[in-house]
Amino acid sequence: MPRVLVDLLSYTGTKGGMETYTRELYRALGDLSGDWEYIGFASREGARLDLGWFPGRVIESGISGENRFVWAWGELTQVARAARREGADLVHAPATLGPRRTAMPTVVTMHDMLYWSHPELMSTPLYTGPVKWMERQAAANAARIITISPTSQREISRYLGTPAENIDVIPLAGEPPQGVDRTLAGTEGPVIIAMGNRRPHKNWGALIRAVALLPVAERPRIIITGGRGEDPLADLVQDLGVSDAVELRGWVDDAEVARLYSIATALAIPSFAEGFSLPTLEAMGAGIPVLLSDIEVHRYVGGDAALYFDPADDRALADRLRAISSDSQLAAHMAAAGRDRAAEFTWERTARDTREVFERALSPVRH
Repeated sequence: MPRVLVDLLSYTGTKGGMETYTRELYRALGDLSGDWEYIGFASREGARLDLGWFPGRVIESGISGENRFVWAWGELTQVARAARREGADLVHAPATLGPRRTAMPTVVTMHDMLYWSHPELMSTPLYTGPVKWMERQAAANAARIITISPTSQREISRYLGTPAENIDVIPLAGEPPQGVDRTLAGTEGPVIIAMGNRRPHKNWGALIRAVALLPVAERPRIIITGGRGEDPLADLVQDLGVSDAVELRGWVDDAEVARLYSIATALAIPSFAEGFSLPTLEAMGAGIPVLLSDIEVHRYVGGDAALYFDPADDRALADRLRAISSDSQLAAHMAAAGRDRAAEFTWERTARDTREVFERALSPVRH
């Protein structure tokens, strides 16, 4: 029975997409047949959360995943020690960073290379150097690297020097929140939802500038969730005089997410760069049309089911907002196409492909 120690030090309930990946992957791994043992090495914050999705025993590390310095020390040194104590055959680090050196094979899932490819868009420039150094250490120690798109595979090879044949591309999946009722779509007028943190690469300002270009009578309501504390977008909303059209929200609970998915006309994501796009699949799975910036990753996820726009062209985004808000036939066509597209991505597939990578890493012959 292979014994896998899973590095959960970054799992604190505040990390968004990487936590969704970890949670849904291990829920699906637990549902697969086969004799595998998983041991979670949890952060202090994560151990206080509901970890019922994890298919094995969880060890509380006592290490804070929110204190960057303590967490970095834990990633680099303590994961390896825990793996030795537990007699692990393999370590999996599912959140981009991992141990510097392990006695047993390690598989690292690297979600993106944004600190390398777009350092100017990182909101924490003081951490850029340390993060890049830690990514180098994790990659050098890894027997195999999993990533979530061909874009990231290419960039990992470019920036970290990992041969492409040692990097496995395994796309994510996305499921809509429970309780979504799409019969409510349109009941509150045209509503465009946008969900995510306020890091610069998300480019939320484009959405605000785009709606300001539309005549008042043609403006959909824009709801942007995911802010924490004082919202950096508030000044732009005020300066452009679109406070009647744009609602800035903080983190919302599951019930409110389901309500927003129920009433939404479309989801919009104007990002300059991404590692993947879970919100795209979640929205498409719910039958919500999706407007995406025209970047390679979004084409990889959305295929022909989305409407695309240049993220640097506010007028192009405004035209997309007008079209999806006023053309019910277009919206219906996109909803159907989106459901079909989302059905191609499943967590079962992600889990099966991931376990195959684990098996290759454990093999004495590297493939």
